[in-house]
Amino acid sequence: MTFTIGFLVNPIAGMGGAVGLKGTDGFLSEAIRRGARPEAGNRALVALRRLRAAPLRFLSCSGPMGEDALDAAGIIGFEVVYQTPYTTTSEDTRSACTLFEARGIDLILFCGGDGTARDVYDTVLDRIPILGIPAGVKMYSAVFAITPESAADIILHTSRSTLHIRDAEIVDVDEGAYRDGDLRTQLHGYARSLYLPGLVQGTKQVLEDQDEDRAKEGIGRFLAEVILGTPDILYLIGPGSTTGAIAREFGLPKSILGFDAVKQGRLVASDLNEEEIIRLLASEKKSRLIVSIIGAQGAVLGRGTRQVSPRVIRMIGIENIIVVATPHKLSETPLLFVDTGDEALDRAFGPYISVISGYQIAQRKRIGMMTSLV
Repeated sequence: MTFTIGFLVNPIAGMGGAVGLKGTDGFLSEAIRRGARPEAGNRALVALRRLRAAPLRFLSCSGPMGEDALDAAGIIGFEVVYQTPYTTTSEDTRSACTLFEARGIDLILFCGGDGTARDVYDTVLDRIPILGIPAGVKMYSAVFAITPESAADIILHTSRSTLHIRDAEIVDVDEGAYRDGDLRTQLHGYARSLYLPGLVQGTKQVLEDQDEDRAKEGIGRFLAEVILGTPDILYLIGPGSTTGAIAREFGLPKSILGFDAVKQGRLVASDLNEEEIIRLLASEKKSRLIVSIIGAQGAVLGRGTRQVSPRVIRMIGIENIIVVATPHKLSETPLLFVDTGDEALDRAFGPYISVISGYQIAQRKRIGMMTSLV
């Protein structure tokens, strides 16, 4: 029996990330004005190329909502069941999913972010399993594979073996508040989703208690001492409350969801986008990047960090990336992962990464490497 997949791409997903908009919904024109380029089609292509030889049947949408990626991947025999308009909206995602369901598909594979996941879920609820190829700026829902490659591996394993399905949280994020530095999430529902351990992400957890605060203070104090002890190095400090503890040690403002540059304990620039980071790094002899993991989900780079592109990472050097997380957050996170959009770069991180978890305290944490399961 042929495994049939309804496949769609949100063409604008992720476009706001590299240019510092922290999302694209309602800000597409501004993203384009800042020089944003479509990314979702290329992310989908990575997954589809791994599925090219598999005995799968695809139903999809015309043009950039699916057909273009399927063609580029060399997949033949797919059927276009939805005609994509020149400008796409969330309603096109819902309409396509309605047609997929009517045709009796086994799975909806979509490429986008949390907004796309919400639109797919609102249409099919728990009647059809869904799986996301991550391409958005922020992906806190648990229906996403950790990388495009792992999405393909999950499908290959499922189409030839036992169907592994779990209930996965669809999380709704207030984008307006998110851009203002306030992360507000709300459980939107539970979807049925394909699942294989180590290849799908969890839902972001926000952990706040006294032990967490003490751990963050220790991390902040330690890295503040490191920054002051290396006055010739520029530090890019990433988003999150843990990294925010570093800025507090210096009495500096911190863009909670952005990247700020600090040197010698002084703020150089705040809320930087990709091009601003590149220009800044070009003027420095040496730089380091400080980032925190996303609790339970395990993302080090690739979720809410699109400003730090593969080009930026290579300019800094993997050896100059400092990862921070509290012990509680690490205990809730079985594996870490990196999803920069460059598979070779992701693999260069190796099987383990050192994580600063307190004052002069570090732990080694395993990175979930993408290996085929079929």
